[in-house]
Amino acid sequence: MLLKQGEKLAFGGILCALSTLFVVGAGLFPTMTYALPAISGVLLIAAVIELGKRWAFFCYAAVALLSLLLGTDKEAALLFLLLFGYYPILKSLLDPLRSRVLQWTVKLLVFNAAAVLSYLLAVYVLGIPQESFSVAGISWQWLLLLAGNAVFLLYDKAIGGVAVLYCHRVHPAVLRIFRR
Repeated sequence: MLLKQGEKLAFGGILCALSTLFVVGAGLFPTMTYALPAISGVLLIAAVIELGKRWAFFCYAAVALLSLLLGTDKEAALLFLLLFGYYPILKSLLDPLRSRVLQWTVKLLVFNAAAVLSYLLAVYVLGIPQESFSVAGISWQWLLLLAGNAVFLLYDKAIGGVAVLYCHRVHPAVLRIFRR
């Protein structure tokens, strides 16, 4: 679909506003620190499909900056910045690769690097006590990372499903709105 620059800007602005609303909303719902940035990233699938990868990256950067500036839950903003925001764009680049082994190796390396960096920033920059990652003196970081990998695999599959659903259900409506 070829949108004019103004249409791209308007569509991108709406996506950025909605995505930012979800990340910033994590400050209102502290139990949603992980879920809302993930949902926010899923919204950027529309940017990849309708606007292209370059515009989607600009949307990601805008949402990340606004989330860091406006959000009260800095951990949620970091999660969006370090993984959930750019992952739909990265997935659109990796999925066409022929080698499934290469696809999943890169995806898991990216996730694990983002998870470890998020943990380090949460503990050493945001001041979340390391003891919050242990129960009865037993450290759970590695178990949490392993569980995170399992959830990440589900997230990857969910993004693929949402992209297919978007292409079949929402994309035709967007085409009708912008058709001349």
